[in-house]
Amino acid sequence: MLHAASSSPTTQQGHPKAPAPNRPRPDAPGGKRRDAFFDNAKFLAIVLVAVGHSWEPLRDGSRTVETLYTIVYAFHMPAFIIISGYFSRSFDASPGRLRRLITGVAVPYIVFETAYPLFKRFVAGDPDMEISLLDPWYLTWFLAALFIWRLTTPVWKVVRHPLPVALGIAMLASVSPEIGDDLDLQRVLQFLPFFVLGLTLRAEHFQWVRRRSVRIMSVPVVAAALVMGWWAAPRMTGSWFYHRDAAQELGAPWWTGPVMVLALFGCSLVLTACFFAWVPGRTMWFTALGAGTLCGYLLHGFLVKAGEYQGWFEPAWLHKPLGEIFVTLAAAAIVTLLCTPPVRRIFRCVMEPELKWAFRRDAAEEARERQRPKAGTQAGTKADVRP
Repeated sequence: MLHAASSSPTTQQGHPKAPAPNRPRPDAPGGKRRDAFFDNAKFLAIVLVAVGHSWEPLRDGSRTVETLYTIVYAFHMPAFIIISGYFSRSFDASPGRLRRLITGVAVPYIVFETAYPLFKRFVAGDPDMEISLLDPWYLTWFLAALFIWRLTTPVWKVVRHPLPVALGIAMLASVSPEIGDDLDLQRVLQFLPFFVLGLTLRAEHFQWVRRRSVRIMSVPVVAAALVMGWWAAPRMTGSWFYHRDAAQELGAPWWTGPVMVLALFGCSLVLTACFFAWVPGRTMWFTALGAGTLCGYLLHGFLVKAGEYQGWFEPAWLHKPLGEIFVTLAAAAIVTLLCTPPVRRIFRCVMEPELKWAFRRDAAEEARERQRPKAGTQAGTKADVRP
């Protein structure tokens, strides 16, 4: 859900299988350049998130929907989390970055963790629905997790082998039902390896996975995953892919927790690589929408929940192939609309608030302000140039 703000290096000249280098777009706030690949990946991933949520009410009685649902859930959030980790590499707990973490993650969490229960009270007629900032509900778990993960970034930077350590923590969490539901810590810990992996990746890793050879190999891999998903649909609970419960809570022996953490991490990583391999690296019609995925993520949930509360998914024709295709296309179209700049501008006050009144200015910022008038008086200088 992060805003990509760096560009990947160009490929070596004369390499026949390497993709063409991305052309960064200078349309990010503050003059930062955005990489089209990451904006494309974020948009396509958020479309899969919305489509996956729209499939949930259609899963019963449809093995096809259950299979596709399982495959999508195996990689769509890992892809988001890896990208989030990749763009968290520069987090150093400085005052400016902490302010952005609060305004860009904590504030939306508080707003939507309050809004979703109120929405259920009003639309579903459930006056007993409680508001709890410690128990993330529905989509808000990702914001709570991202806040915690990013705060721990400096720790992972100094650990010698961060990914094995993160996997060890996830495995221990999978056998610890006493962790409870506070801040959805099971998900925070079990999804942690994907965030840590993103922290360790470099731009050339994304270039490597997008080579033509990898793109070709991804076709039989995805085909095999579909076959496996079709076989597993009636035999395996999809709750494993949510990573929100310990093995004992799923009625499985304790030792299956660590085994499933490692197995699902490997499967998710392979499918995420296949997904990245097919993400366009050039500017597309939807590239600019990648900057609005937070809006699409948080807002589409209200429509999905309204559909569940009001029975929009109950008509029998929606549970037939044409109806399932209609729901899929409708979900993709709606989340696309929610990612557009006009919607993003409307909700900026709660998703990207500045809140300057709430923070003290640090010494470095005050020093820059004192230097600007002096710089403006010098010949050949501009008063608004920042160091």
